[in-house]
Amino acid sequence: MNSYMPLHWKLVVDCTDPHRQAAFWGAALDYTVEDHSTLITRLLGAGAITPEDLTELDGRPAWRTLAAVRHPEDPYDPASDTGLGRRVLFQAVPETGRGKNRLHLDVHPGPGERTATVTRLEALGATALRDVKEPAGEWTVMQDPEGNEFCVH
Repeated sequence: MNSYMPLHWKLVVDCTDPHRQAAFWGAALDYTVEDHSTLITRLLGAGAITPEDLTELDGRPAWRTLAAVRHPEDPYDPASDTGLGRRVLFQAVPETGRGKNRLHLDVHPGPGERTATVTRLEALGATALRDVKEPAGEWTVMQDPEGNEFCVH
């Protein structure tokens, strides 16, 4: 019998613009975009970070290279607004994507809601690539604003 505890995890997505990705995926999943400004202000005041680490977003300080979204019903640290449950972190990297992503999200809006969800996601900046119909089911393959593929079932 295994004596290990289940591991906590978060999905990390490499991207060019983490704040744009967080805004898209926050709206797409109806997740909360994390606001780290209280933590940032505290760290800046303590000299632990510099203004070069930061950008401004909606009039508040934000990490220049990081942004995250979290499930609105999951616990989070109120001192940092960091999610402690289901969470997606977007981190800026210098290189662009090189081909099809090997890991992707599947979103499940519920029976009969796929078409409306695809339309809503397109309005948020996603692109529908193709519809798939197989014996195992039907789904639409889409791309987020930076070209990462995901599926709507």
